[in-house]
Amino acid sequence: MTLWDGRFNQKTDDLVAKFSESISFDKRLYAHDISGSIAHVTMLAECGIITDNDAGSIIKELTNIQSEIEAGSFQFDEQYEDIHMNIENALINRLGDTGAKIHTARSRNDQIATDTRLYLRDEIDQINNLLNQLKLSIVDVAAKHLHVIMPGFTHLQHAQPVLFAHHLLAYTEMFHRDGCRLNDCRKRINKLPLGSGALAGTSLLINRDMVADLLKFDGVTRNSMDAVSDRDYFIEFLSTLSIFMMHMSRLSEDVIYWVSQECSFIELSDTFCTGSSLMPQKKNPDVAELTRGKTGRVYGDLFSLLTMMKGLPLCYNRDMQEDKEPLFDAIDTVKLILSVYAPMIRNIKVNESIMKNAASDPDLMATDLAEWLVNRNIPFRTAHKKVGTLVGYCQENGITLDQVSLDQIKELIPECNEECLLLFDPEKSINSRNITGGTSGEQVKKQIEFWKTELNADI
Repeated sequence: MTLWDGRFNQKTDDLVAKFSESISFDKRLYAHDISGSIAHVTMLAECGIITDNDAGSIIKELTNIQSEIEAGSFQFDEQYEDIHMNIENALINRLGDTGAKIHTARSRNDQIATDTRLYLRDEIDQINNLLNQLKLSIVDVAAKHLHVIMPGFTHLQHAQPVLFAHHLLAYTEMFHRDGCRLNDCRKRINKLPLGSGALAGTSLLINRDMVADLLKFDGVTRNSMDAVSDRDYFIEFLSTLSIFMMHMSRLSEDVIYWVSQECSFIELSDTFCTGSSLMPQKKNPDVAELTRGKTGRVYGDLFSLLTMMKGLPLCYNRDMQEDKEPLFDAIDTVKLILSVYAPMIRNIKVNESIMKNAASDPDLMATDLAEWLVNRNIPFRTAHKKVGTLVGYCQENGITLDQVSLDQIKELIPECNEECLLLFDPEKSINSRNITGGTSGEQVKKQIEFWKTELNADI
């Protein structure tokens, strides 16, 4: 028996039933479906649409069903398609006509929109908590290695000396913005669609605001057609996860390069690596590589939804059943990555001497000489050209900038004096950049203290 038997004279083909079912994946919404139903039934009784006794019986049995699901004893059945109909059918089997009253003044269209909003609220909160753990791991490593110097890169070439902590904290900023986007998305999710019916609302005098209060929504949706056909909040959420995954992929690229033999800036714990089935010496940064690969997977989940929604007329269309699998996949992927990445970062070993040696190439302080000239009232473009000429001279003569004599440097840059010869020191270079947002030890320490306070306040 289906819930639409009154219209049909023939049984649904078994293959069509299998093709149509979603219970195999949307059963994870059971708790949110039940909490939404309990609030709905409570409101129906308050409005006098069903009796208090009927509401009490339904709520009691819904609670029992939830306990059975969580105990693994509830039998889901594909013939009832989805989580809503499986629960409703169980109620009807147990309570008869009383159980059938649960669907008064609602449709599966507004029911699934409510379930997924409740579900995404919880998932956003969980993801943000995991994201905070990753940020705390990064801040912890930065604090422990506050004075470690490394070369900063542009175009994957050594550019200027920076603090390793400064480099790490750049990702904290990115992940903070990801968290802000998740919170902004949550605000738009947190409107109640229940009461919109299939598309036009209901003639029964229900109290949508009461349900919104019971379920801790900020308010109700204004347009019933938009409420049941909108999946913007899915797409916005997956867009945010995609941006986060882009940031994770960039961090992974850094980690993969840092652990390579050509670089050897850091070492990963054995517990977060695997080896080769052929080459005994191998130790591979699998977590970082898989994260980089899974970024494309989350992008695919987003584009799956965008493609599905782009041609749909108002209101609900069955195509929209395809929205949940990419949503669930992206959530599961992101949560797994966050769970494994935070402890991996916290347990890295930093090869301080290798980093500093790489950052000690005098060429990385060429900009320091140019800015020294700027402080002597020489236009930057002129100073840039003069220092560039000096760099070219050193390369042609097989010497480094810190090996140039005062006479040689003055021949090319007359404005120079003995002070210029002392500029090619990575520690001096770093500490000279003592402006807000700069890489000096003082500024990076302030960044660390800020994040410690910020993150401890959030968790």
